[in-house]
Amino acid sequence: MGAPLAYFITFTTYGTWLHGRDAGSVDREHNRPGTPFLSANPALERARAEAMRHPPYLLDGPRRDVAVRTIREVADHRGWHLHAVHVRANHVHIVVSATAARPERVMSDLKAWTSRRLRETFAEPPDCDRWTQHGSTRWLNTEASLTAAITYVLDEQGAPMSRYDGRSPQRPNEPDA
Repeated sequence: MGAPLAYFITFTTYGTWLHGRDAGSVDREHNRPGTPFLSANPALERARAEAMRHPPYLLDGPRRDVAVRTIREVADHRGWHLHAVHVRANHVHIVVSATAARPERVMSDLKAWTSRRLRETFAEPPDCDRWTQHGSTRWLNTEASLTAAITYVLDEQGAPMSRYDGRSPQRPNEPDA
């Protein structure tokens, strides 16, 4: 199989989506598209919460806007085509074409630069954990899967928060929220 059309990348903020939670989660053994989430496990969720180094990290409106702007800046700088971004209070969805980079590298770069901009903008401590350790990196190999991912990111997340729609012309670095 050749290079994908795009990647659908999702990552959560630190401490807001712990393994064992009622709404489900994935791990390395349960992460294939179309497979069920892990079952709820209150003891595991409690253990993960107790192991946290600091409170969960949530993205308020100004932080979400910084995240959208930073993701757009990094994509522009790297020559990646950004189709859609939606930054929520506890997770980020991104649909991006980056044929010269693996999805894990794209996600890592976006998380690192967004962390840096959040730290600089809001005088946050450098040792603050903002993101979960990894995330989801799905390959989108067809026009139908690309369109479905964009629709999901922009239209199926509840009330819009800070987002970017690559299909609509906007002023540079302005979220459409």
